[in-house]
Amino acid sequence: MTTGLTWNPANTPEKIQVALRTLTEEYPLAETDSGNPSLVFKPLIAEKRTCHVSRQSGNIVIQHSDLASALRGVGAALAGLDHVAEETPFTSFGIMLDCSRNAVMKVGHLKKWLRKLALLGYNQAMLYTEDTYELPDEPYFGYQRGAYSADEIRELDHYAANLGIELIPCIQTLGHLSQILKWSAYENVKDTSSVLLVDEEKTYVLIEKMIKHAADNFKTRRIHVGMDETHDLGRGRFMDLFGYERGFEIFNRHLAKVTEICKKYNLKPMIWSDMYFRMGSKNMDYYDKNCVIPDDVKKQIPSSVELVYWDYYHDNEEFYLDWIARHRALGFEPIMGSGVWTWAHLWYGRDITERTAGPCIQACRKVNVKEIFFTMWGDDGAFCEYDSALAGLAWAAEYSYAEKINIENLSARFAAVCHADYNESLIPSDLAVNLGWTGVYEILWDDPLLGLFWHNAKLRVPDLWTDSVERYRRMREKLENIKIKSTDGGDLQYALVLVKFLEKKVQLGLKLDSVYPSRDKAGLKNVLDQIPSLLETLDALDAAFRTQWLRRNKPFGLEVIQIRLAGIRRRFLELAQRIGELLEGKITSIEELENRPQIPLSAISGVYHRLATASDHI
Repeated sequence: MTTGLTWNPANTPEKIQVALRTLTEEYPLAETDSGNPSLVFKPLIAEKRTCHVSRQSGNIVIQHSDLASALRGVGAALAGLDHVAEETPFTSFGIMLDCSRNAVMKVGHLKKWLRKLALLGYNQAMLYTEDTYELPDEPYFGYQRGAYSADEIRELDHYAANLGIELIPCIQTLGHLSQILKWSAYENVKDTSSVLLVDEEKTYVLIEKMIKHAADNFKTRRIHVGMDETHDLGRGRFMDLFGYERGFEIFNRHLAKVTEICKKYNLKPMIWSDMYFRMGSKNMDYYDKNCVIPDDVKKQIPSSVELVYWDYYHDNEEFYLDWIARHRALGFEPIMGSGVWTWAHLWYGRDITERTAGPCIQACRKVNVKEIFFTMWGDDGAFCEYDSALAGLAWAAEYSYAEKINIENLSARFAAVCHADYNESLIPSDLAVNLGWTGVYEILWDDPLLGLFWHNAKLRVPDLWTDSVERYRRMREKLENIKIKSTDGGDLQYALVLVKFLEKKVQLGLKLDSVYPSRDKAGLKNVLDQIPSLLETLDALDAAFRTQWLRRNKPFGLEVIQIRLAGIRRRFLELAQRIGELLEGKITSIEELENRPQIPLSAISGVYHRLATASDHI
């Protein structure tokens, strides 16, 4: 990693000058007419976006096909990589950051991300905002949710543009709007709990406000208008008012109206493609190979719209190739939405990201898909430490530009760009238990008395919790031996406290399982004695979570996690009280511990309200 680089404005293109001055806020890039080594930029014409870095006569020469590849070259130079030859087929290479599931990233922190993204070679970013942007004369749109003001959006848009990154608004104009539809102010545009009422004039007045807001505050003429996962479209108030109508017709009619509004404001819309495939499937399954989309429906899809094929699940290249072909058969060139897994995880999910995004990138390369972005969702509260996902974004960029991962180059680039050790940042990625894609946050939220997740998981994998304790122990020891220098690649101090709590919680659960059935008094007393230490660690976790949240996000949404952690604390106190009463002979059993399933469920919902209690009244 270099200690500093210089560049000469006399031989540096103006756009690169602007970007370098912006990057100087964080990185050692000095503007001077002398100095060694000096960055020299040479444009080249290439079929693919290309970046070549070489050392010549004491200078670092960066040959580039566009601004993004030039800045990726700067990232390589900062990393001390003197000889790099890369190319990518992707003309648009971006991210989508979920700002709708409670975590709304602060403007200053998002600027830090934009600097890092530029040095990794990204040239596009979407902010997924269902209701988290302020609309004029709509006081309950984004109410108490940390919505971005128009000034904040313009500030971010200008900053991104200086770094060669196109900031694209990503909103919802049909479904995923439960955050506003819960307020009485929006009853007249409500079909179901999350879907807007199609054909209602007031619906389109609201949508026009959304689209005008995007047109007024973003430089780009592109907009993502969402419209995914509207499973109950037309089956609520719409059906009461107008009767049953085939979903295809409702969807296409609504899309036509939305695209007309976009046209009015000179915006080109894109939508998630899943509803066409779902409505053609008997099971409403996006990935149903037997789905049939009728020809009359295909003809009615507005030609001005772009379709986004999203897929974060398949681990084989063949499926991606098939679904890309199916999108093309509809008459549309798909935009690919892959994923860097931040949802269903407390820390970036490395394994599932590499297993799914890897073949996705390869398939897109093979059949010349030109646009790809990586989503980072925040389902059920955005409890992931999002800065940890920068490791995934660095990996995705390396794989997309270099095709084959050179771990030494990736590690050097990550250290220079993200000020963190790549391998150390990945240690907490192994948190998930052996139940497929998830199994981290479930044990965090699982109630210590009810054990809804605990018992089902144990039935499926009998040694699961014993193995988990050992894994948490090894992880804790690794984290304890790290000299933490930065939080830019994820807060490892928070990760350490989290691992300590999970280790103690699982240890206590195993002990309770072993001593409760026989009413072993000494064993129960041992469980009781473990609880104060566990609560101390839980309090430390609460404080550490707050620190990493407020470092990165606006305060709105923090209350959700604080309420959950406080609830867990109270339930451990209840467990302690109940064990005490059992030992004193005041009760003869702990009823919740008597209720253990004998047959596991095929799946158990991982969302908090399905783990904290068996009751729906929460």
